[in-house]
Amino acid sequence: MNLLIRLLLTTILIVVLANFLPGIHVNTIKAALIVAVVLALLNTFLKPVLVFFTLPITVVTLGLFLLVINAGMVLLADYFIDEFKVDSFLNALVFSVVLSVSQWVLNLFVKD
Repeated sequence: MNLLIRLLLTTILIVVLANFLPGIHVNTIKAALIVAVVLALLNTFLKPVLVFFTLPITVVTLGLFLLVINAGMVLLADYFIDEFKVDSFLNALVFSVVLSVSQWVLNLFVKD
């Protein structure tokens, strides 16, 4: 049940951010739900592998390279989903940072 609530909150955040951030386009709520699911799957399965292989550069940049990995996850979701478009890497970077901070704040209110 907790997972469904988090996915719905992420879906709402994606729709809101797509309306406020330039360069992020989501056609429908269904597409936003698919984006939330794809991002969750990418962050669960692919991100740990990328973090492991980029550990030296992550350490050298004091963890800032993780922002690049997050933006890459957003661009990968853009590649897989036709109804979700991101115009540039910078837009993906801003979107991923704002989405991560928003999810963190909202997850403070969702109890495990």
